[in-house]
Amino acid sequence: MLLQEERGQIVEYGKKMSADGLSTGTSGNISIYNSEKSLMAISPSGVGYFDTTPEDVVVMDLEANVVEGTKKPSSEWALHTAMYKTKPDCRAVVHAHSMYCTVFAVLNQPLKAVHYVIGDAGVATIPCAPYKTFGSKELAEAASEACGKSDAVLLANHGMLACGKDLKGAYGLACGMEFCAEVQYRAMCIGDPVVLSDEEMEHVMIKFKSYGQAKEK
Repeated sequence: MLLQEERGQIVEYGKKMSADGLSTGTSGNISIYNSEKSLMAISPSGVGYFDTTPEDVVVMDLEANVVEGTKKPSSEWALHTAMYKTKPDCRAVVHAHSMYCTVFAVLNQPLKAVHYVIGDAGVATIPCAPYKTFGSKELAEAASEACGKSDAVLLANHGMLACGKDLKGAYGLACGMEFCAEVQYRAMCIGDPVVLSDEEMEHVMIKFKSYGQAKEK
């Protein structure tokens, strides 16, 4: 079976995304790109995450050709391939309809640096792409253009998307952006949140590069 490890990870994180409440029902989708084989594994369309098996995960190339799998790929396959084409370091994509990110997406408002964790996306502001019909190439183009240097983007009246160097990173970023969105929403319910300066966020993002345990040489 092609991309067996990647397909297994998508099943695992699909269940996690559902259990964590990041997406409900069959909404949202996950993919992993294997650059050595130039193939993408992506969750199937309309199949519950707890019902999905590794065999159900679809393997495609970035030109939309299904290489292996009996299911239809996620309707948002173009959204995923657009990220892999425009972001050389991207190896995994998580698209979710998480509640608070979607609230700001419905408002067509970006996420701001009300909390330093937003720096995980590599920018101080998470942009919002203009609305386009779900599953369309127009949506994929709008998202990749709006995303720019950010590893996350809101999709107007739709949801959010996060990229990573692996699936763990993409999923962690998706969760982090949902946290930032909830903090921004709750703060706005009380008053006007204080937004961290660009200078401070540049400092934060530099510190993030050395965050965590040092890797063995």
